[in-house]
Amino acid sequence: MPIYYPDILEQTTEPRTFTYGDKDVMLYALGIGMGRDPMDERELPFVYEKDLKVVPTAATVLAAAAGRRAGGAAPEQKPGLRVSQLNFLMVVHGEQKVELHKPLPAAGAFTAHSRTIGAFDKGKDKGAVVVNETVWTDEAGDKVATLTGSTFARGDGGFGGPSDGAPEPHQVPARKPDISVPFDTRPDQALLYRLNGDRNPLHSDPDVAKRAGFPRPILHGLCTYGITCRAVLQEICDYDPARILSHQVRFSAPVFPGDVITVDLWKDGDVVSFEARVLDRGATVIRNGKTVLRA
Repeated sequence: MPIYYPDILEQTTEPRTFTYGDKDVMLYALGIGMGRDPMDERELPFVYEKDLKVVPTAATVLAAAAGRRAGGAAPEQKPGLRVSQLNFLMVVHGEQKVELHKPLPAAGAFTAHSRTIGAFDKGKDKGAVVVNETVWTDEAGDKVATLTGSTFARGDGGFGGPSDGAPEPHQVPARKPDISVPFDTRPDQALLYRLNGDRNPLHSDPDVAKRAGFPRPILHGLCTYGITCRAVLQEICDYDPARILSHQVRFSAPVFPGDVITVDLWKDGDVVSFEARVLDRGATVIRNGKTVLRA
């Protein structure tokens, strides 16, 4: 089914109510590699229910289906609206941003509402970029989190929408990084991370990975995203998640479980810029990273 423009800009999903608890919070932290040393008192509060802390990027999984990209959820039916549906066999997660209007609690009930906020036509043979937004509100109706993600839909170009106007990526400083920190991933990291809800067999089934052109299953992009947030927490925020207001990235290359991810960080006031590389393969896997800190 094609993209219908400008109808897609009116495309929303029904509000969804969801809950999460301490088990979900701890599973996410384990999935991005925290708590590997059970004697590390800095990371223990993220994986142990006593005085539990929540990694800010856990917002990408805690809402389960409601927190995923709007294009993956059933659209709300509106009279006269032509419903667009992407070819999900040919989509790639392009960018992700989480903005926290207040720090995430260790448990709670929330409502998520998703909508499409942008669609950019790169040409029939080049694909399209679709930008979606999911907003969480709490039981009092206050905003808790806004998740913004872009999808590069390789098979959906040529729909007649604008080609320009997509948000410009954040530019990291040209100087040498202020900090470079390595994070090793486990060979079974994707098998653990997928228990957060994304069970795409690309991350678990060797045959599916080979058919997709990879020698073996790849790590979830959002797991790599979480590891970059872990780097900011560890190196800049003294493990205080309340200091992170927003965290955004552009995905640029896959990570294989077992890779060592080196995160380069630049701090300028309340902005932390970052990129992530797998040095053994000469691959930059995250570009244009930006964290905004609370004052």
